[in-house]
Amino acid sequence: MSDTIFAVATGRGKSGLSVVRVSGPDAAAALESFQIRSLIPRRASLRRLMARDGGVIDEAVCLWFPAPASFTGEDTLEFHCHGALSVVSLMLELLGQIPGFRLAQPGEFSRRALDNGRLDLASAEGLSDLIDSETEQQRRQAIRQLMGGLSREVDGWRAELIGVLALFEAELDFSDEGDVDTGVLHEAGARLTRLRDQMASILAAGIRGERVREGIIVVLAGAPNAGKSTLLNALAQRDVAIVSPIPGTTRDIVEARLDLGGYPVTVLDTAGLRTSSDIVEQEGVKRMLARAAVADIVLWLQRADELQAGLPAELEDVTGIVIPVVTQIDRAPAGGDGIAISALTGEGMSQLFSVLGELSTRLAGSGGESALLTRARHREAVAEALESIDRALGILHSTGTELVVEEVRIAMRAVARVTGHVGVEHVLDQLFSQFCIGK
Repeated sequence: MSDTIFAVATGRGKSGLSVVRVSGPDAAAALESFQIRSLIPRRASLRRLMARDGGVIDEAVCLWFPAPASFTGEDTLEFHCHGALSVVSLMLELLGQIPGFRLAQPGEFSRRALDNGRLDLASAEGLSDLIDSETEQQRRQAIRQLMGGLSREVDGWRAELIGVLALFEAELDFSDEGDVDTGVLHEAGARLTRLRDQMASILAAGIRGERVREGIIVVLAGAPNAGKSTLLNALAQRDVAIVSPIPGTTRDIVEARLDLGGYPVTVLDTAGLRTSSDIVEQEGVKRMLARAAVADIVLWLQRADELQAGLPAELEDVTGIVIPVVTQIDRAPAGGDGIAISALTGEGMSQLFSVLGELSTRLAGSGGESALLTRARHREAVAEALESIDRALGILHSTGTELVVEEVRIAMRAVARVTGHVGVEHVLDQLFSQFCIGK
């Protein structure tokens, strides 16, 4: 953090505008390097950027954010210049010549914001999710987390655990003096019970927040030539998969991302389910079954002229929702159970879209409002804290207070991991490595 870092904060390539960001203890040296007069903090000023030889580099809007009132908590400078590759390349070259300056690593601006207390880990994850968001529900969930929705909830849990711990420690320190009311254990138990119920309610939302963030997985399964690839192209409204009358054309998994009512959905076209001596096709079927086993929704496709009763044995144990779909009704009369469609003519497709949209809403929750936990590590930390609280309540009136205190401390450490207060260095490294350079 002793270095001053710089990077382009906007997309690469030719553009009308590019933002070059500088942050660190010597950020003001860039003003001198480009021969810019002093700037009024947090006020946009148009300045001519000059090279040391007196040549004009560009005209840019400059912004100066003195520490600690900046995104990173450090002195920060932004140049909003023209997006010509020649301009941006020259600016980066000249910034790199200033002593103590270096090019930023991916996510380093955000990492410094966290290290300086401008963000916590949950908010930083929300920022990452916002950058990666593709749908309206992803944007809403990410904004809520970035604005501290999860952090406030977790900080409230942590504060309550600290309060309970103070009651227990008072019992330990002063019980011999008779200064502690005999109802302390009952009060602490009531507070732990209320806290446990609050945390259990949040955890009960399951993986809905993760579904919004990562996307709902829909697997298209069926025999060869059941119309899986044609349906994938119809759902994606573009040619994603190769369509051929030759059985076994699709051997590997082909996927397409959809936006259904603001929810992200990934549809997977898979190899046709059949017994084959072809080693490659066998591997394709194996991969299909593996993805179907963990999918949120499985569409079981059967041609209208080749209907069979029930699911094949290979799909009977899938954990997701299985929806029968009768395909190619433009070639044969629709029959049997399931949604009848023709991906070629569009008949029945509106009903299929409607069903998928309703299921997506149900799986991810209405707007994701109740799903504060958006990552597996959040759920694991809260589940660990709940286990400790349950153990504390179980031994509250039957064993020494010291053991109860230790369980409360374990619960405190677990919830603190959500916001990054303890033991998350490996999480930080992984998170910020996924950021773009300049953020």
